[in-house]
Amino acid sequence: MSTYQAWVGKTLEQRDVISQAGVDRFCATFGLEHEGTFAPHGYHWCLCLPDTSTSELGLDGHPPKGGFMPSINLPRRMWAASRVEFLRPLPLGASIVRRSSITAINEKTGKTGALVFVEVDLETWVNDDIAIREQQTIVYREAAGSRTPLPKVSAGAPDGWQIVEQLKPEPTILFRYSSLTFNTHRIHYDLPYAKSEELYPALVVQGPLMATQALQLAAQHGEIKEFSFKALSAAFCDQPLYLTANINGRQGKVATIGGDGRTCLKADVIFKD
Repeated sequence: MSTYQAWVGKTLEQRDVISQAGVDRFCATFGLEHEGTFAPHGYHWCLCLPDTSTSELGLDGHPPKGGFMPSINLPRRMWAASRVEFLRPLPLGASIVRRSSITAINEKTGKTGALVFVEVDLETWVNDDIAIREQQTIVYREAAGSRTPLPKVSAGAPDGWQIVEQLKPEPTILFRYSSLTFNTHRIHYDLPYAKSEELYPALVVQGPLMATQALQLAAQHGEIKEFSFKALSAAFCDQPLYLTANINGRQGKVATIGGDGRTCLKADVIFKD
């Protein structure tokens, strides 16, 4: 049996408020116009954030292991995937409760070495109603064995998509998104650390940032019932990045694709009737 199985079933409850100021900053980050009475899609990832003291953060900027999340002896941590059900909107000014539980921990071996996948179920409640239900997959992996090369921009805008938009993953939006989500992982804002310690060629674009942009694109084409994404490859700051989508009735596929043709993130969308 895995040494981490004692964490399965562990729970966490957090509380937050959907503030107008927070939504305004979220919209400013993404250049959104927002005049409604509900939070835009993706804002739920800016709620119930970690509150670890600065003095307790690790070298990589992450909170220490062994709290709610298991104390896994692998240095790299990544939000690999999510499946989100939108059951009802989040009203501005509402108090919310987030209930999280660890449902599974699986150890595997991949091309890069040891991997540990942690499955977390999250429910976001408004009063006595579940507003959002989500299953997250967090992966822990070994340190990089060699330096990741900067992708060579060899491809133009990708073909085969109904919608293609070019994104601008500049340092300012990475910094703002890290601030919105209180994400202190240094690969997103500390270039010397990202290059010398984790052997990346540039700042790394946050997976949830790309997922939020995919959500926003999908939301332009209908009311979203379910959204699932999987992070496949790192996207880098100041490199070309394309947001693409194919919408077919009640279903859609969205992806972010690098200038070298790599799919960095893929997502599936189901729209409400």
